[in-house]
Amino acid sequence: MRPSSEALALEEEPAVGNPLGLPEPEWTAITTKADPAWGEILETPCLKSRKLSEETECELHLKYENLQYTAAFKERGALAKLLSLAPKERACGVIAASAGNHAQGLARHAALLGIEATIVMPQHTPSVKVEATRRFGAKIVLHGDGFEEANAEAQRACAADGLTLVHPFDDPYVCAGQGTVAAEMLAQVPDIDTLVVPIGGGGLIAGIASVAKARRPDVRVVGVQAALYPGMINATENRAEPCGGMTLAEGIAVCNPGVLTRRIVGELVDEIVTVEERDLERALSLLLATQKTLVEGAGAAGLAAILAHPKLFEGRTVGSVLCGGNIDTRLLSSILMRDLARQRRLARLRITLTDVPGQLTRVSAAIGRAGGNVIDVAYHKVFNDLPAKQTHLDISVEANDGAHMDRIIETLRADGLPVETANY
Repeated sequence: MRPSSEALALEEEPAVGNPLGLPEPEWTAITTKADPAWGEILETPCLKSRKLSEETECELHLKYENLQYTAAFKERGALAKLLSLAPKERACGVIAASAGNHAQGLARHAALLGIEATIVMPQHTPSVKVEATRRFGAKIVLHGDGFEEANAEAQRACAADGLTLVHPFDDPYVCAGQGTVAAEMLAQVPDIDTLVVPIGGGGLIAGIASVAKARRPDVRVVGVQAALYPGMINATENRAEPCGGMTLAEGIAVCNPGVLTRRIVGELVDEIVTVEERDLERALSLLLATQKTLVEGAGAAGLAAILAHPKLFEGRTVGSVLCGGNIDTRLLSSILMRDLARQRRLARLRITLTDVPGQLTRVSAAIGRAGGNVIDVAYHKVFNDLPAKQTHLDISVEANDGAHMDRIIETLRADGLPVETANY
């Protein structure tokens, strides 16, 4: 009898032929995508970005996992696990706890294979994610305030109803499925010498490191974590850094990585770095501006690491995984506008005016002479500490670049208008 996924995950030493401890025939079948069902997984392109290569001073190749049907790599691990199930396990059905990409990936491939899937999601999961998962035919259970409570409910239902639990990362089959990303990358770009991979629970990097090191032991594997969520660093380096907070990269916002994944990372990953929220925002904006590709925060983590730690990648041939593209459009809008503000292509100027007719015309004329564009205007006649006959005018202005913004401000000041600028 094949050992259970849980038993495999807890083994201290791998079984036969690979770090994940899978039987050799199964390892080979997964990493070569032998089953016809893998035809439903897109072999995503891995393309060199000339613009980003110039900016980062490395030869950068991007793996577009955001082009998968559900816009994330998670389909790979879900399918690998489903294909490993015995007929009796398929007949009983599967269950998972997830509010993100794993939910949709598992629901989709369970439906394609005729397997009943139940997804336990936290009660406050956005309705758009709930409905997207339900559309694949999965049964949705809303339970708890976060992943831990949802996962506990999934485990309870698993034991009570005889279902198979499909963990989002701490499962050798799931990890091996994610490792097919590395198999494709090394085949598509044989010269890659460094792989940079986002880390949450560790399923993606454990799979990628296992496959990459088995095929090319010389390949460096660098993991990336959001600075607010250094869970894998804590687990593998016996540290106790604070973990938690609001991050753009919610897909890798994990404080407690897997038992299996932390062992694989400790053995095979060469280095782990962290990136700040500002780095993630910049990387996401750059990918949209230069590659015309949309990623979620976790999907931008690899590029964020290259930008934040350039010496680690300088002169190397780097492969970075754009692991997902599911991002809220309102959040995306905010990120793009904030990036324009950091580039000083947008600025909010505060001007103190005498409260008499014609002052707004005076301000707009000065901005127009300097070639600027007014985005919005707000008067503050009541809520300020100015004399009664003065007012604050907050005006948002668009410029071509920082130097142009300076000329706009200089023109306003030369016209006798006192200007203060907001800091970003």
